[in-house]
Order: sequence, then structure tokens, then C-alpha cells
Amino acid sequence: MRDLRVATVQFQHAAGDKAYNFGRICHFVTEAAGARVEMIAFPEMCLTGYWHVRKLSRAAFEALAEPVPDGPSTRDLLDVSREHGMTIGAGLLERAPDGGVYNAYVVAMPDGTWAVHRKLHVFEHPNICAGNAYTVFDTPHGCRVGVLICYDNNIVENARATALLGAEILLAPHQTGGCDSVSPRGMKPIDPAVWARRHEDPAACEAELCGPKGRAWLMRWLPSRAHDNGMFLLFSNGIGPDDDEIRTGNAMVLDPYGDVIAESRALGDDMVVADLDASVLPTSSGRRWLRARRPELYESLTRPTGQEQETRRVRFGE
Repeated sequence: MRDLRVATVQFQHAAGDKAYNFGRICHFVTEAAGARVEMIAFPEMCLTGYWHVRKLSRAAFEALAEPVPDGPSTRDLLDVSREHGMTIGAGLLERAPDGGVYNAYVVAMPDGTWAVHRKLHVFEHPNICAGNAYTVFDTPHGCRVGVLICYDNNIVENARATALLGAEILLAPHQTGGCDSVSPRGMKPIDPAVWARRHEDPAACEAELCGPKGRAWLMRWLPSRAHDNGMFLLFSNGIGPDDDEIRTGNAMVLDPYGDVIAESRALGDDMVVADLDASVLPTSSGRRWLRARRPELYESLTRPTGQEQETRRVRFGE
């Protein structure tokens, strides 16, 4: 890997309004191009909208999905990527050839190549399909990139598997923070009154978004995905109202030691830019620990325990 300038974005999408959401992507890509950014990450399902889809009928849910790479959103992303010489990652609903619908993340690259990751741990709609493969690929920028979408990052094995496939940078698009977790010490809903007064009392709103309902919860585990596996990590997230929840933003870039090297505390749409120093990768703790692995001991990691459940049941405590 060589040194690379990257960006990650938080923005409030409009439910079902692909034209508006693509416009926000173009706005930030143009801004990033002015800062000589080569790779930019946008949030999970930011093109289609996210939390409202759980209420859609099956027909409306499927109508929101598009094929990849032949759908209009992927074609538009590839056009913008080529125009600015920038790799762009953005989330949408993908309609597969067999009719299945996936929570997917498209990465468009300036040489016309593309990659798509299908979320492995899904719960967004009763008819959504789960992906069954890791996504790691080479880019025109001389680096190898992996993608894990939101809940995928919660499962430690996913980050390790992605690193073992050679990922040096992990794109981690989310729609998180402000969720009503069944865990007593997990995320909780953001107070709508505090959000509504964010301009009058920004300090109180920042404290709400950055406390245990949002950033503080993330910081319990997200840095370890970068640190333990020796990867740079680009965390992108929604911000503000998303149907009946409020996302907490905190777009950030972490280095392979799990340190935050760029971060947004903005109470609205924002982008942060960071320079990735490739020289820290080889001797990072996680990268060294990967070489000390003893795979012959790890058979139990792939053996079912009998306690496994569908993600939807775990997520909602069903």
C-alpha cells in the first residue's frame, strides 16, 4: 500500500428519494476532489434511505432496489468516479438476478471497475436477503480494500476474515447510534427535544450524540476492529432523523492502531479528510499478531454451538 488521502461522510438521507441522495453524494465528491481525495466512503443505504424500508410492503421494498452494476445508481457512481478520478463507496438496495433484494454497498472505481458487498447480517425488512461472502478487492490506488456493512462489523470474525483476505483499508458504512438496543448498556434513542434544539444548544446535542447512545458506544468496540487486524478503517454514518430514530454521525477515520486520526462532531451533514500513512501498516500490532496466528487451534470457531440465531432475532430480542 502507498500513502492515500481519503474522506468519509455523514449525511441525512431522504427516504426513497434517490435523486436528492445522489445529489448529496455529488456535493461531497466535488468537495473532496478539491481536497485531492482519492477514496471516499458514504453511509449504508444512503441512496435508497434506510430505516423507513422496514415499513414498506414487499412490492414497494422490491421496487426500491436496483441491479448492480447495470442499474442507474451504479452507472451514475461510475460516471462520477471516472470524472473525478476517485473511488466512491455508497449504499443501496440491490436486486439480484434471481429477484432477491440485498442491503448492498457499491464501490465504483475510476478505471471503470466496481465491487459490491452484500450485508451478511440483515434485519431491515422481512424479505431482505443476507449476503454469504466477504468482499475484498484491489483498487487503482495501490491498496486492497474490504467492506463490512454496519452489523457486519459487530461480529469480530468478519473483520478478521476480511483482514486475512488482505484488506489494508476497511470501509465500514453504517446507519447507527440512537437505536433502541435490547442490551441495558447498549445504544438508546436520542432525545428528539435535544436534537430539535441543536442550534440553540449545540453543546447539549453534541453530548447526546457523543455519549453512550452514540460515539461512546462505538468506541467500546470499533477501534478494536482496526487495531486487532492492522487495518485503516473508514467509518461513515447517517446523521439526524431517520424515520423514528436519530442517527449520531461521528464520521471518522481510524489508523491500524485504532487511533482516530480524523473525526466529525458536526450536528449535520459533514465530511472529514485524512491522510493514510502506509508506513505504519507493517509493524502495527494487529498486522504482527496476524503473523503469530495458530490456525490449527481455531477449529471451534467454525463449529456451530447450537446457540446461533438469525440476526433479526438477536437484533430485536425476538
